[in-house]
Amino acid sequence: MLIRPTRLSDLDQLMILAGSAGVGVTTLQANPERFIKRIETSIASLNGHLPLGQASYLFALEDDETGQLAGICGIESAVGMDDTWYNYRVGLSVHASRELDIYKQLPTLFLTSDLTGSSELCTLFLSPDYRKDGNGALLSKSRMLFMASHRERFGSRVIAEMRGVSDEAGRSPFWESLGRHFFKMDFARADFLSYVGSKSFIAELMPKYPIYTCLLPEEAQAVIAHVHPATSPARAMLESEGFHYQGYIDIFDAGPTLECPRDSIRAVRDSREFQSLSVTQPPKNATAWLVSNGALADFRATIAYTRPLEDSLPLTEAVLKRLNLEDGASVRAVALSSKG
Repeated sequence: MLIRPTRLSDLDQLMILAGSAGVGVTTLQANPERFIKRIETSIASLNGHLPLGQASYLFALEDDETGQLAGICGIESAVGMDDTWYNYRVGLSVHASRELDIYKQLPTLFLTSDLTGSSELCTLFLSPDYRKDGNGALLSKSRMLFMASHRERFGSRVIAEMRGVSDEAGRSPFWESLGRHFFKMDFARADFLSYVGSKSFIAELMPKYPIYTCLLPEEAQAVIAHVHPATSPARAMLESEGFHYQGYIDIFDAGPTLECPRDSIRAVRDSREFQSLSVTQPPKNATAWLVSNGALADFRATIAYTRPLEDSLPLTEAVLKRLNLEDGASVRAVALSSKG
């Protein structure tokens, strides 16, 4: 399996992936015009033609034996630099009266733009047929290896918005209890408008005052900062890399936003550059490593079973071919798992 930048020729397969993702994956809408624009933006970013606030990167997971696309993932270099980036911050309001001997702590939602300028891990989706053999880890963590090679292209804080709870029909309890009262549209429509950049309606229609969560139905309160069941593995994977929930949620479905300083992400912090060493078979006691060619426009990443030898990394000819490299070329690599 191979991670590489998306191409315009991937459009048909990307539409199939997007169509199977369902409602709630905000940045993965089955809209061909938007996909073409995102791919073109990614290509321009990889060629160094866009400033930080406009750059974004879109990568595909390809089965290099069949040519089939198995997944997609992306990175936004800096959110909120052109359009306002909104989240709810979960705070606490204290109400007390000594005379009445009353003391209450009430969770409260504040509309903020605190995460402006952060880099965002986004658009993560893996085809159900390929949810095995470490493909999910390769898809998600390859972005971290890309950031490790090109740190100047990203902010000092990295965030990931997790998909919130919704049912099979795409109904979000949080949206039905709060957002619908102000927007008069269903969750999928509001989510789509936010995705395509029509975000002014958020500032125009959202309440400007704090919202006491105790006034929401129990069904809505129960899903705040919780993820969709299909997103639980992605959350666990990010948390294993150092990401944490710090009190910010999505304004539509209340999914948690995870964050981590860029240089504290395990795959960024622990990755190293090695000189590749061509071998006919993996060395003894080999474990799974995430390996990339460190390139920009021609970025490639894959999983290799290997074991470092001081400053060199033994790689089979098949792995080198996948990375478009010759023997002796420089690679960036990190153990696929924090336990590896």
